Amino acid sequence: MAENKTQPTSMSVDEFLSSVEHSGRRADGLELRRMMQEITGHEGVMWGPTIVGFGSYHYKYESGREGDSAAVGFSPRKTNLALYGLTYGPDADRLLPELGKHKTGAACLYINKLDDVDREILAEMIRTGYQHVMAELHTPSS
Repeated sequence: MAENKTQPTSMSVDEFLSSVEHSGRRADGLELRRMMQEITGHEGVMWGPTIVGFGSYHYKYESGREGDSAAVGFSPRKTNLALYGLTYGPDADRLLPELGKHKTGAACLYINKLDDVDREILAEMIRTGYQHVMAELHTPSS
């Protein structure tokens, strides 16, 4: 079975965030790091070359595919901030309309900048997404 492409690395989160070219995106990345670290209690870890993840979980699908993933995380991309794990929580459908300007994808939440969203709602989505992933989706390692 193929291994996940996105794995934790030893790359420095500080170096990655300081290398983000767009100053506003870099500042938002630093703020997201602080928020996610405070909410999850985990230090940020680089998953692949561009995702900062907090906490991790092991998953196993009925198909037999399994792997590890960051519980929540983000990537400061050139066009937007991609946030991972926030739409999994049971309150996501209720909170998304209150969040502010955003888009959603299959498993991602996209925002242009933090000033476009309500930070308290965002913090609640980080909290509930993280708790849901760790409690409901986590498969204990054998």
